[in-house]
Amino acid sequence: MLEELKKEVYSANMSLPKLGLVTFTWGNVSGIDREKGLFVIKPSGVEYDQLKPSDMVVVNLDGDVVEGELNPSSDTPTHAYLYRHFKNIGGITHTHSPWGVSFAAAKMDIPAVSTTHADTFYGDIPCVPALNEEQIRSAYELNTGKVIVSEFKRRGIDPDSVPAALVSQHGPFTWGKTPGNSVYNAKVLEVSAEISYHALQSTRSEIHVPQYLLDKHYYRKHGDNAYYGQKSPNEMKQTIDV
Repeated sequence: MLEELKKEVYSANMSLPKLGLVTFTWGNVSGIDREKGLFVIKPSGVEYDQLKPSDMVVVNLDGDVVEGELNPSSDTPTHAYLYRHFKNIGGITHTHSPWGVSFAAAKMDIPAVSTTHADTFYGDIPCVPALNEEQIRSAYELNTGKVIVSEFKRRGIDPDSVPAALVSQHGPFTWGKTPGNSVYNAKVLEVSAEISYHALQSTRSEIHVPQYLLDKHYYRKHGDNAYYGQKSPNEMKQTIDV
């Protein structure tokens, strides 16, 4: 079942250590087949150098295992909730990348202060509220998904235009059209977080990019008249070559 998607999700997971986005087993990637209502995700706690495509676990949108001998990632309920509520996404990545986590630990948004950021994220990457004790004790991973979706709704953020969130005192979640695209966005988030950190250390001035520059860089890649790169506008996307 879903053998090609398993290979795609496996390759996307294997790109995380290559890109310096994970240490030990601290990360996971999933990918969904919308027609079947099933997604594939990395198994929990398995070292990357021991992973095989056949180890990938198939689960339904309630987070129940449909196929696989290993336990799925402990973050499976978060992925399932995001897939149920962000209808356009095809892949999700979660990491504990250090620059992203530093903003999550400080409970700060990653501000859009450079065109590096603006090329991928149409605005600040939100840091969503920390879960309270009851949310953590009752259904930690499920409530992690709920707090992301709730904060995007509260702020009126389009999850297709800002395909990422920080969970306070936890770390980044990114998503995209494909598993590889979600990994690409995770790497851009990490680079943007490092840039923002250094910029914020260098000045006390307001350093957000102006709206017109944000518009220019985001829409030249993602707009109806996008012209960045070699593909036609309808084909344009950023992804990790997995």
